[in-house]
Amino acid sequence: MSQARVLVIGSSNTDLIVQSPNLPSPGQTVMASSFSSLPGGKGANQAVAAARSGAIVSFVARIGSDAYGSQALCRLEAEGIDTNFVMKDPDLPSGIASILVDDTGENVIAVVPGANAALSPVQIDAAGSLFERVSICLLQLETPLPTVLHAANLAKEHGVPVILNPAPARKLPPQLLSGLFLVTPNETETGILTGILPETEKTARQAADVLMDGGVNNVIITLGARGALLATDREAVMVPAPAVVARDTTGAGDAFNGALAAALGRMRSLRDAVDFANCAGALAVTRVGAQAALPREAEIRALMDARTQSQPPR
Repeated sequence: MSQARVLVIGSSNTDLIVQSPNLPSPGQTVMASSFSSLPGGKGANQAVAAARSGAIVSFVARIGSDAYGSQALCRLEAEGIDTNFVMKDPDLPSGIASILVDDTGENVIAVVPGANAALSPVQIDAAGSLFERVSICLLQLETPLPTVLHAANLAKEHGVPVILNPAPARKLPPQLLSGLFLVTPNETETGILTGILPETEKTARQAADVLMDGGVNNVIITLGARGALLATDREAVMVPAPAVVARDTTGAGDAFNGALAAALGRMRSLRDAVDFANCAGALAVTRVGAQAALPREAEIRALMDARTQSQPPR
């Protein structure tokens, strides 16, 4: 089976995490217990997830000419990701997320997009040669919407299927949804996009119908431990997730989408690709962190094989 060639266009951030016994009130200073600096950003996370899932990955993003940007670039290259079109902005800093977490798990987050906000259609055009040699394009919404729309249109012009992970959630213009190969919202994002919260399989199907009526070809609604609903023009089916003990759900969505792109780029069926992605997401939640928790292809396949062997014969 040949390797998939995946193009990921999106954000790169550094998560600055402070752990303290309690969150400070306005004007209050608290003594924290720990600090960590971790790689993040949905685009970078999904690029790493796709690479670890066995794909050849190219990443288009914008970072700052600072230490955070240099560190992010080194980490991506260490994963074997093509970073030729990750541009360093001469003026804006790299994106960061400042995260305060208390001992109960409650958090307060402030995100500074920095150079992510300057990722432009011009930069997408500069990377246009990538669309000629990839099998799938993966997009998210942490960069400007006009840039996401431009990238989707350019992919369509080159006949490259587009997966849109609509996160963070927002209302989307019809021209973006129209003709998309696949949209992958979670429960919250589905509610914002369609006005229907997928609390049951029935409501998930109804929400998928709304998205498909808007011009999306296929829909996958991720439902956490319940798995995912896959809806196509032929069927709507629940694809169960493996049962695991979750420690940290931070990277689950990015693990799912990166693995999904890698699987689809190998010309797997949608049903098989969702099963592969469910296993990737399940493995990710058993570990702490975002990029650090992303599983590798051998681990994902081992979990898939274990599930197959444990299932009773039909």
